[in-house]
Amino acid sequence: MRRTLAVVCVLVASCSYSFGEQPPPLDSKKISLPGMQVGGAMLLPNQWSLKPAGKQLELGDFPTTICVHPEKNFAAVLHSGYGEHEVVIVDAKHFKTVSRVSMPQTFVGLCFSRDGKELFCSGSEKEVVYRYDFDNGFLHNPSTIQITEVRNKQVPAGIALSSDGKYLFAACPWGHSVCKATLDGSQEPHFFQLETEVYPYWVTPTADGKRLFVSLWGQASVAVLNLETGKVDAKWPTHANPTEMLLTQDGSTLYVACANSNTVCVFDTASGKTLEVISSALFPKADNGSTPNSISLSPDEKALLIANATNNNIAVVDVSERGNSRSLGFIPVGWYPTCARFNPHDGTILVSNGKGLGSKANRQGPNPLNSPPKSLIEYIGGLFEGTLSQIVVPSPSQLKTYTRTAYQCSPLRDDKQPVAVPSDPKHPIPSKVGNPSPIKYCIYIVKENRTYDQVLGDLPQGNGESSLCIFPRQVTPNHHALAEQFVVLDNFYVESEVSADGHEWSMAAYANDFVERTWPLTYRGSREGKLKYPAEGAFQVARPSSGYLWDRAKQAGVSYRSYGEFVVNGKLGEPGTTRMEALQGHFDPLFRSYDLDYSDQLRADRFIAELQRFEKEGDMPRLQIVRLPNDHTHGTSLGKLTPTAMVADNDLAFGRLVEAVSKSIFWKETAIFVVEDDAQNGSDHVDAHRTIAYAVSPYIKRGSVDSSMYSTSSMLRTIELILGMEPMTQFDGAALPMYNAFTSAPDLTPYEHLPAGTDLKAINFPTAYGSKMSEGFDFSKEDAADDLLLNEVVWRSVRGPDSSMPAPVRAGFVFASAESEEEEEEE
Repeated sequence: MRRTLAVVCVLVASCSYSFGEQPPPLDSKKISLPGMQVGGAMLLPNQWSLKPAGKQLELGDFPTTICVHPEKNFAAVLHSGYGEHEVVIVDAKHFKTVSRVSMPQTFVGLCFSRDGKELFCSGSEKEVVYRYDFDNGFLHNPSTIQITEVRNKQVPAGIALSSDGKYLFAACPWGHSVCKATLDGSQEPHFFQLETEVYPYWVTPTADGKRLFVSLWGQASVAVLNLETGKVDAKWPTHANPTEMLLTQDGSTLYVACANSNTVCVFDTASGKTLEVISSALFPKADNGSTPNSISLSPDEKALLIANATNNNIAVVDVSERGNSRSLGFIPVGWYPTCARFNPHDGTILVSNGKGLGSKANRQGPNPLNSPPKSLIEYIGGLFEGTLSQIVVPSPSQLKTYTRTAYQCSPLRDDKQPVAVPSDPKHPIPSKVGNPSPIKYCIYIVKENRTYDQVLGDLPQGNGESSLCIFPRQVTPNHHALAEQFVVLDNFYVESEVSADGHEWSMAAYANDFVERTWPLTYRGSREGKLKYPAEGAFQVARPSSGYLWDRAKQAGVSYRSYGEFVVNGKLGEPGTTRMEALQGHFDPLFRSYDLDYSDQLRADRFIAELQRFEKEGDMPRLQIVRLPNDHTHGTSLGKLTPTAMVADNDLAFGRLVEAVSKSIFWKETAIFVVEDDAQNGSDHVDAHRTIAYAVSPYIKRGSVDSSMYSTSSMLRTIELILGMEPMTQFDGAALPMYNAFTSAPDLTPYEHLPAGTDLKAINFPTAYGSKMSEGFDFSKEDAADDLLLNEVVWRSVRGPDSSMPAPVRAGFVFASAESEEEEEEE
């Protein structure tokens, strides 16, 4: 007989750390690498794990939306990633792919007609909604509904049909509007214009055709659009970044997923009153970071599924008593679940996992001579092929087991304490926020895009691969010397894939759903140039509701200053500006941000001048954030500095800056932390996310190798503990602090920088490999150039035009096996 979630009405107790339990002592000998662990879980580079329930079906690049056929056991899955944009049709009964249809570009919107004979999906920058006839798993007879001219900027996202099947509604985020189009084409599309910067995401019409609910991604509210008057009757406040919505069958209750929080808001549709706010996080008081971006009601409307994208699980909630829901537990799924749907045809749950089951090897590596599809698959931006999970609705006992697994896959604690504490009571890194530290000042340096093996692969002390090292000791003498004299961190990872999410993770320990869903569209090449780089304060909707590092510093009363990070350059010689409110008055307007034509030596000069000023004043900001971006390189653009020269310039600036600090009056109380914003521009034999990172301080274990598994969030957590700042999100809160790199016995020996070992003025000549290609690259902002080609250009410019670039070995993941328990047969 068919199983429903109505029977799963048991409250599942916490399966992780109990309240009040002390963190365990640090195990300094434990070394973990991403990949399969004892017990079958797959450890991700961000220190969280995967152990997905159910069966897994391979899909394409970044599946975003699932739509279950209203009559037959099929599901359509929309893909809107870096690679191929397509709709994949899955036969859910036999759990296999039936067909797939590619499109120029898609984004979020997908729906069947009520009779299931047609399928519609949004066409993004093409300003269309694609329309197909559906016949037993196949799409044919394609046509388009042109909502506006291509030169306009609406970019349809969520779509829905009216109950009478006459109209199609489309949310248009970049037009800040809603489109109403007739399916028979008898009328021109009509636009309901909303306020600016609201970014409508999802549309849900009422059955009577009088109202349309619109989730406003950028305004934390739901607009109630009166379709008879064309006016917005009301706005119901939600938590940050409302995305998917759904109505109960009687239309009395509206559920709204709020992806930039840990919540789902529930409204009474008659009064607009908030009935309740449902938390989807693993712990009730967890910081921001669950990313609940998709919701689904069971056919009997007694259970709600919430897809927690960054927690890699599905929260199951009993909503049988209106306004008085209770948690039932969690189902572990794949990496970054983007959509969850009940399948009423067979009583299963379908989940699209945006990043699939993890990293994989790309032995061929980026190569402009290969055909584009192959190259796209092997670039990190399109490396993670998504999957579809099919999960039998669990029994109460099975849900308890799933819940226990979901907690085991998370390093998060309910009390927000670090996951471990050092055994030395005098350790300079406090075990708790507010405890004293002999370190008073933290300098946080962010660089651009290098992997560990590219720079330190030739370092014999660490886990490197010398064949992948293209910027060895001669090019990066200070990178090598600082690692050797202080600590080698050879098991350090970024959580990001590219700079768009990289700078968010570097400053916020989180990239929200707007950033994650839109960067693949811009990086693959915004087809009509309408979608822009979505990070570093460019859009309010892209900012995490939990704020940035400077916001935490402000809250804690910690002085802070930014040198180039989240700063917009003025013309050369003119002061820069910032869009961030908390940085106003807390950044150096004369320190130049990302500009590859500006030497890192000048940046080092400016910072050292500031340091000297602080020495005269007797104090400096306790948190300083410094940007040194030139290791990004210009590729082999004609007349520009060679990649080797630019990395060497970055190396020298790095060494000079550290030397200046180490010879200042502040050295005895200072720690310098250095990380790349992402690791996309090269190969690494361990994982695509592994990068170079540094910790430099009198309190470092000099000449050591620390192979503890750290990430950018670990570095942020360490800074926060030193400065007495609370974690920003679940990720820095759950990350292992960098305890093993530090000691309670300081060594005040200063650092002497090493001179450049190569020509800092070397320029690219017309004969350089890829020079013509590089002329077409856009280096005006980070990652605007095609990284797929830039990687290859940089490699061959260093190793020679005939040198084939080896590809990194990345953590291998396997598919989860089918459910161990047998599915019950349908009557």
